[in-house]
Amino acid sequence: MKQGIGRLRFADDTIEMPKVTRKMITRIVSYFIPYWMRMLMVIGTIIVASILGLVPPILIKNIIDKALPEKDLKLLSLFIVISIGVTILLGLLQVAQSYLSIWISKHIIYDMKNQMYSHLQHMSLNFYSAAKPGEIITRLTSDIDGIQDIFNMTVVNALSSGAVLVSTAIVLISMNWKLAIVGMIILPTFIIPTRKVGKLKWKIASQSQEKISELNQLIQETLSISGAILTKLFTKEKEEYQRFARISKEVINLQIHESLVGRWFRMTITTFIAIGPMLIYFSGGYLYIKGEITIGGIIAFVALLGRLYLPVSQLSNIHIDVTRSMALFQRIFEYFDQKQEIEDKPSAHKLEAIQGRVQFDKVYFSYNRDVPVLENISFSVNPATMVALVGSSGAGKTTITNLIPRLYDVIKGSIKIDGRDIREVTLDSLRSQIGIVMQEPYLFNDTIEANLRYGKLDATEEEIRSACKAAHIHDFIMTLPDNYHTIVGNRGIKLSGGEKQRVSIARVILKNPRIIILDEATSSLDSVSELYIQKAMVPLLKDRTSFVIAHRLSTVLASDQILVIENGTIAESGNHEELIKQDGLYRQIYNTQFRIQTNLDK
Repeated sequence: MKQGIGRLRFADDTIEMPKVTRKMITRIVSYFIPYWMRMLMVIGTIIVASILGLVPPILIKNIIDKALPEKDLKLLSLFIVISIGVTILLGLLQVAQSYLSIWISKHIIYDMKNQMYSHLQHMSLNFYSAAKPGEIITRLTSDIDGIQDIFNMTVVNALSSGAVLVSTAIVLISMNWKLAIVGMIILPTFIIPTRKVGKLKWKIASQSQEKISELNQLIQETLSISGAILTKLFTKEKEEYQRFARISKEVINLQIHESLVGRWFRMTITTFIAIGPMLIYFSGGYLYIKGEITIGGIIAFVALLGRLYLPVSQLSNIHIDVTRSMALFQRIFEYFDQKQEIEDKPSAHKLEAIQGRVQFDKVYFSYNRDVPVLENISFSVNPATMVALVGSSGAGKTTITNLIPRLYDVIKGSIKIDGRDIREVTLDSLRSQIGIVMQEPYLFNDTIEANLRYGKLDATEEEIRSACKAAHIHDFIMTLPDNYHTIVGNRGIKLSGGEKQRVSIARVILKNPRIIILDEATSSLDSVSELYIQKAMVPLLKDRTSFVIAHRLSTVLASDQILVIENGTIAESGNHEELIKQDGLYRQIYNTQFRIQTNLDK
């Protein structure tokens, strides 16, 4: 897209608009179904209002043709009172219609956002590793918010305009078919330009939402705690501000351009709306001279003509708004249509309390079909034993552990817990029995207690304190001004690495799973923090099946089984004594990594 001041040009004018298919319309209409009773009430108010709206012009005709010539004050008063009463009733109906339509639209948007959030929650990690956080936020917020006018105004206006148009056209034809033809002859000029205007609005709306996504992405990256630190350390505040200002300017230019699209079209409509009554006065005057119509009839006809032109004008604008909204619906449905790769089978059953026996049977996995990550992984782990995974970075250790809670699904082979294939049980029951302490623990910007309750929502105060004591973090928490009610900051920034790790361990202890996965993140901690973490791991791993990605020799020596991972395969397996006797990869790792580590610790 090329842009100038106040003017935009599109680099690609060949972009195809989405086709408004029956399937898409059905999909949109489906959101109204839960609120069909209120929609019937809206339709009822529209029909009544469209009929009542005809009354004042007809009363004007009778006032001019009957009450005034006959000098009948009583009849004049009656017509005026009825007209005022109808006007008040119309106002009340419009208030009711507005309330109902807004209520329906807000609840539809609420439903769509809930549906989108739930859908995104169940997307696999493949989706999140590829998607931009700013893009996700845009689809969930501004994209869905942008279509609420379709539900709030467009649908209601279409129904209202259609009802007014039909009822007014019938009355006009019944009053004088010749004048009706004169009044309606200019209606095609309202409709002809709408397709071009709608297509241009669709293009601008598409690019505008893309730019808003880019802006949200920039905000997400540079104003997060990690992004803010990086920006400050590399003194990139000025460059990031300039990038923000540039994208923001592009968004503003697109939005201004969109608001000006069709200005000539609207001017044409306004001109013809003004010309129409003049034609009626001229034609009506001719018919009046010939005695075919009264003066009151001419005035009433002009008043009714406004009721005819307005809905046609609105209907033409509705076409433009609907076309423009297709850009947003396309983006929203694009996300809804993305397959949830990890989901329960219809026949999935609940995984009851387990012993913790885990078996990998000829497991193959790849993030991308062309690049294998794991090949022919087979091993068995007895309940309440510890397995250490060692190997170089990128060998596939974390991938193996991520397959156990089905963060990803195997391509071939199977993983069984207590003899049951994990794909045959429900995700909730599977993951409820697995606890993970990540290498970089994640804490919400909330209190310590709230972060701990993520492991067990209904935990008692005593259970929380016991878990923290087991994780050797309780004494530290009690030194804080607000104790367990202390806010930890974004991603736990107010706590040290070791403190965050112990809080995350306490959270898993509260969950009390049978299987533990631990990416032992102690290598970057100071010796005191590492000592606390090692102590905290004792109650965490006790009597549980555990998978530990080992960074420390002490962990390897404490494990019951060691899996040496190389290039996505198990190169060696056994305990420390067995493997050290072999002149293989484990011995090389021991001599280079663990022995040097031991000497440094001395």
